[in-house]
Amino acid sequence: MKKLILSLILTVIASTGVGLAADAPTEAKPPSVEDRLADLEAYVNNVARQTNAPSTVAGPGPGHNAWQMTSTALVLFMTLPGLALFYGGLVRRKNVLSVMAQCLGIAGMVTILWWVCGYSLSFSGGNAIIGDLANKFFQGLEPGKVGAGYHWISDSMWAMFQLTFAIITPALIVGAIAERMKFSAVLLFIAIWMFLVYFPLAHMVWSTTGFMCGALNPNAGIKAIDFAGDTVVHMSSGWSALVLCLILGKRKGYGREPMPPHSMVLCMVGTGMLWVGWYGFNAGSALGADAIASNAFATTTLAAATAGFVWGMVEYFHRGKPSVLGFCSGIVAGLVVITPACGFVNTTGAMIIGVLAGTVPYFAIAKLKAWLGYDDALDTFGVHGVGGTLGALMTGILADEKVNSVVGGVKQGLVLSQIKAILVTLLLSVVATTIIAFIVKAIVGLRPSDEVETAGLDLAEHGEEGYHGA
Repeated sequence: MKKLILSLILTVIASTGVGLAADAPTEAKPPSVEDRLADLEAYVNNVARQTNAPSTVAGPGPGHNAWQMTSTALVLFMTLPGLALFYGGLVRRKNVLSVMAQCLGIAGMVTILWWVCGYSLSFSGGNAIIGDLANKFFQGLEPGKVGAGYHWISDSMWAMFQLTFAIITPALIVGAIAERMKFSAVLLFIAIWMFLVYFPLAHMVWSTTGFMCGALNPNAGIKAIDFAGDTVVHMSSGWSALVLCLILGKRKGYGREPMPPHSMVLCMVGTGMLWVGWYGFNAGSALGADAIASNAFATTTLAAATAGFVWGMVEYFHRGKPSVLGFCSGIVAGLVVITPACGFVNTTGAMIIGVLAGTVPYFAIAKLKAWLGYDDALDTFGVHGVGGTLGALMTGILADEKVNSVVGGVKQGLVLSQIKAILVTLLLSVVATTIIAFIVKAIVGLRPSDEVETAGLDLAEHGEEGYHGA
């Protein structure tokens, strides 16, 4: 009888989990079939993993990560060779290599800065304005980990994707100061500009603790939205380009002698590369191969094509001839203006943006530039500054929560938030660029000698010529 009573007591203790058994460590339960199914559904829908049990696919999701890798290559393709050919064709033949060298130099220098501390300052904790150095030298970023950027993409790929944005943004500024700024001055200016303008803006707009990240930060001071980099990329570079070209002064002979593009063929080829690469820029910013990426792909196509056609037709009626340069400029303007909105607007919104992109930047270049008399050599301000500002505003007006649920949380007062973000970006870009330009001028000087500028920068600064023979 005693043995029977003791056996019953031990059975009760074991079944209730008390006593000595309570002190034993419990092993984590393996994921059930339901858990694994929830994991698979999360992957297909590009949303957060289920959390009931450890995931059996803890690393990047192959499909979403593959699209991110493709997008990263496409965005790099925008700068090299896209932007280099686009800008190279628009300058005179004696300066074609100079703009290409500037694009190449910027790509290398920015990559180094990004690895050292740029990524960390843009996306690590910190405060609402700038990140910290927790991820300096890419510490903590591993190919097999996820979450730094999004649920199913590799942390390493997220850092590389954002690097390509950091490369093309300062390279855009080259268009405004083409043919008249020393290579050493360009590199020094861009190096400082990245720390004072780009890294803070990237953090404010895209970091989960950012001051203007309405999509991810519930405590954001300005609840603005920017899907693929309008304030960070186009407004910052466009307004900085205007200030820098004003401080630099006009090209020798500007307004007195013709300065036509030396190769519209190169310009057109570069435009096509920019358009194709822009799908990585915009659709890649969905951070996965999902419906939002598909929407961004569609709206990007519609806006670019519409803006190119509208610009050409406006030029046809205004000047009597639709030029290849006009079509190219319109396509790029359409791409710029749709960038902040591509993941937030429907196809009708994209068409409206396309029409505006084909008209507003056109008149900024055809009229405003002449009225104010500045020498924005390749119309960086007209396309990226004016177009970027227009895009940020239209995003606030046309964003649709049916397209992207993120819009629902910030819809109230969104237009005002977009205006505030525009003003912050404009103020930071203008003030910082002014300070940096005078620092660089004091250290290395901004312009080459008159003789070098007259002969062309290719031979004097790089010891090469783009073309040989007659």
